[in-house]
Amino acid sequence: MDSPLVSRLQPFGTSVFAEMTQRALQFDAVNLGQGFPDTDGPSEMVDIAVRGLREGLNQYAPARGRPELREAVAAHQQHWYGIPLDPGSEVLVTVGATEGIAASLVALVEPGDEVLVIEPYYDSYSACIGIAGGVRRSVQLSFPDLALDVDALRAAVTDRTRVLLLNTPHNPTGKVFTAQELEQVAQVARDHDLVVISDEVYEHLVFDGRRHIPIATLPGMAERTLTISSVGKTFSLTGWKTGWVSGPARLVDAVAAVKQFLTFAGVSHVQPAVAHGLGMPDAFFTGFAAELQSKRDLLVSALDEVGVPVSPCAGTYFVIADLAGHGVQDAVDFCRRLPEELGVVGVPVSVFCDDPEPVRSLVRFAFCKKDHVLEEAARRLQRLGSA
Repeated sequence: MDSPLVSRLQPFGTSVFAEMTQRALQFDAVNLGQGFPDTDGPSEMVDIAVRGLREGLNQYAPARGRPELREAVAAHQQHWYGIPLDPGSEVLVTVGATEGIAASLVALVEPGDEVLVIEPYYDSYSACIGIAGGVRRSVQLSFPDLALDVDALRAAVTDRTRVLLLNTPHNPTGKVFTAQELEQVAQVARDHDLVVISDEVYEHLVFDGRRHIPIATLPGMAERTLTISSVGKTFSLTGWKTGWVSGPARLVDAVAAVKQFLTFAGVSHVQPAVAHGLGMPDAFFTGFAAELQSKRDLLVSALDEVGVPVSPCAGTYFVIADLAGHGVQDAVDFCRRLPEELGVVGVPVSVFCDDPEPVRSLVRFAFCKKDHVLEEAARRLQRLGSA
């Protein structure tokens, strides 16, 4: 019997993360596939959320989010990046960054409009573009150096291109776009009058002394950029599903018009806690990034010991490993066998790409886990050296 699912969404099916998590459970494998931490967020934020439940924050929040959270987002953007925002008209609270991305695309993309993405890309992007009725056009980062071909990006723009969907720090590669690269991307957007939707959920998870640069801070970009972030990655509270969209009022108004008919409002009791988190001392943010950097180093060292090269990882939760030297020509098949054969879970990079050929031997591993979990994964990966 034919599927009742509309044709534009039929290509997406079940997420690879669901499949790999199931295989992790089946074979008691160390799950380095899905990007969620196995430690809890700051206890003071949890205490504030609990207090919210006890003190009656159990009804609808305002559709655009509780005032204290919108004010905290504005203060955060000013403090870290010098971006001035009116919390009343230029900040919208969403149910996670994923809803922010989906609502932004539905609000701004007419059926048949093109959305330019940089691949590999987070898997929800393609589905959200499909929901909006848009057409995806992609430009691939090169491997192993993760360079962006700006000429190819410019050539991909047509008279139907409406939106450029950017992600930095970048999932799944761990790339942090440099100021020069962002200026080149911005120039394409300015030259072709594109709206930029910038997914910056890993904004504080950057390593080796680098810094995150929001594209909205570049000349001529504030008026054409929607910036999206969330509580999940910065604070290890992925289950709270609280994000925000910020930018010029005319664009935020458009997103709010869609968001009100998706979820109407976010979860009330966690919003004061998120507001508190955004105002925590700078040392919290830099300290967490340093912890993740050490976890990255642990996993990269383990892969290096068995002769598995990795692409540069400047941020996020993820590292890309190339298994070609171990005979892997089909990472999808390899990742399906990996839980049973080695007791480790990874994700094939090809599931994040329109063109799988250049990435057929690449696997993404997440390092946002406790040290003893990473050490066990490293022990199991040693068997690659004898394969």
